[in-house]
Amino acid sequence: MPSIDLSLAELRRYVPSTEPPADLDAFWKRVVDEALSAPLDTELRASEARLARVSTFSVTFEGFGGGQVKGWYLRPEGEGPFPGVVSYHGYSGRGARPLELYTLAAQGIAVLSMDCRGQGGDSPGISTEAAFGGGWLVQGLEDPEHYYYRTVYGDAVRAAEVLCGFAEVDAERIAFTGVSQGGGLTLAAAALSPRARFAWADIPFLCDFPRAVEVATADPYPELPKLLRRRPDLHDQAFKTLSYFDAANLAPRISCPVVVTVSLWDDICPPSTIFGAFSRLEVDDRELVVQPFLGHTMAYETEERRLFTVLERLGVN
Repeated sequence: MPSIDLSLAELRRYVPSTEPPADLDAFWKRVVDEALSAPLDTELRASEARLARVSTFSVTFEGFGGGQVKGWYLRPEGEGPFPGVVSYHGYSGRGARPLELYTLAAQGIAVLSMDCRGQGGDSPGISTEAAFGGGWLVQGLEDPEHYYYRTVYGDAVRAAEVLCGFAEVDAERIAFTGVSQGGGLTLAAAALSPRARFAWADIPFLCDFPRAVEVATADPYPELPKLLRRRPDLHDQAFKTLSYFDAANLAPRISCPVVVTVSLWDDICPPSTIFGAFSRLEVDDRELVVQPFLGHTMAYETEERRLFTVLERLGVN
């Protein structure tokens, strides 16, 4: 598979065209204030998974704007306080299950995963003002107040509150991580949640939407042009709505150290979209890890580096 985007030299110079709406900060202040103030109503149920030195639970909490959000929680043995990690999953997937979270938990980290609404996990879906027959990317595009990812970003903020609400968790040592959609949610949560002390976002989705729909050849981004071919009247409003949720526009709000990975042969989350979002980061402690010959996947070496970096950043010996 050849490179599907700009050359590496061009990528390093690329500047995204997406612009934040004038009321971006006010919009997200309302969302975050609501996300932080509503009761979480967290429930834990012991899991049948038997993993050495770790207790496993299914978790349910009240989602942003109502409804239940499901996920999983792993707690190391001992009294703590333990550092914590919130894990976000890829598009159409489900929150990481106990075995997938075990590597972190076995190192002495309390780790929580979250099922995005209506996707491949157990969290029920949400209703939007319009159902266009596509995937979640295009649901509610007619109004940012009704857009699907407004709810999911709110849920992502609340998931961090759930984790920090456990007595055994050190709320001053919290990291966010995820791959693809999970990488995009990692950036969004780091921009919106007061809990983030470190973020590692792998090959993130939800970045630089105007560029993404021009370059990506594999879903989910092509859901948008497919819709707009049928509904050209929605074009301007669709991109206005997306501008509130674009990680490239939220990036300047991130204040914690952040690592972002990008694959140069990625036809799902094209590299220019990720370079564009990364270029908007203003925090000094940031790094872009480039995977030269990979598509929409992660190299073992990068995953290993992620683990050791998270341990180091959270002060785990």
